Amino acid sequence: MFIKNAWYVVAWDHEVKLSEPFARTILNEPVVLFRTKDGRIAAVEDRCCHRTYPLSKGKLNEGRIQCGYHGMTFDETGTCVEIPWQKNVPKNAKVRSFPVVERAHWIWIWMGDPELADPDEITDFHWMDDPEWGAKGTVFHVDCNYRLIIENLLDLTHLAYVHQSTIGNDAVAEESETQCERHEKGVTVTRWMIDTPAPPTYVKAGGFETNVDRWQIIEFTPPSSVRLNVGACLTGTGAPEGKRVGGINMRNLNAITPETETTTHYFWAQAHDFNVEDPEVTELVYQQVHAAFSEDVSVFADQQALINCNPAATRMNLSGDAGGLAAMKIIDQLVKAENTATAE
Repeated sequence: MFIKNAWYVVAWDHEVKLSEPFARTILNEPVVLFRTKDGRIAAVEDRCCHRTYPLSKGKLNEGRIQCGYHGMTFDETGTCVEIPWQKNVPKNAKVRSFPVVERAHWIWIWMGDPELADPDEITDFHWMDDPEWGAKGTVFHVDCNYRLIIENLLDLTHLAYVHQSTIGNDAVAEESETQCERHEKGVTVTRWMIDTPAPPTYVKAGGFETNVDRWQIIEFTPPSSVRLNVGACLTGTGAPEGKRVGGINMRNLNAITPETETTTHYFWAQAHDFNVEDPEVTELVYQQVHAAFSEDVSVFADQQALINCNPAATRMNLSGDAGGLAAMKIIDQLVKAENTATAE
């Protein structure tokens, strides 16, 4: 079901504080995050090895986590370092720890074999803390399997029907030129809408009064990162050839982290390279995308409810599904390879 030997976003940096532990379930496994005395991030199994009590219901003591049931204290490696009412600490008094990396305001966790965890493999989301870009994001808890969100982001024809009031219009579905490419690192879907009206969000952000040339370049990187290069320029000014000065450029940044088979932590942010010095522009862009994505969350829940009623029901595939189908094939192959290696 899940790829475990991979990096997933587990939290925003501001969610994990020095003062208290933070709990989150990832790939069906309860995890507790906390900060050490010097502020470094740590993640361990949220299950005390003594009597199976959630460590997240305990407290932090000098950068270590103390179980709220019997007072056992664990360090960032998951090793018990103190039992208040017992002098000797058994050698097997420990819980599993997980590799974690804090980068571009997201905290990444590796749920598989820690020997395989390479921080260089973390997907690049530098736009979120690049001074040349303004950015803001959040996390949604979504009642659906994570694959539904990946499919949604790789087929933007739905913008014409779900998001008419913000980022969508008929041109997305009816007048787009679309290409899908599967490559070594994932899938890229490229969509161009030439000489079409700008959708409401683009009008508000870019002030467009005439038709635009609009692009959507979507990159899927397994297991569940989706980055969108989106924007628009006045039509006929050379946007398809790379001349995109004078328009608006944005990055929609998505990290989709499975919680269980039917629930997902959906981390996302919207970045822009115009009027970066104006926080009101960042807030405008964020609120527009937030409204659109909130509509998607409702769609996901409705899909999952029907899937739960009849998991064996078949689905029809159309041309717009090419990117999502390619991504699902990659995920299936990686899950199969990982399961085979584990069995061996």
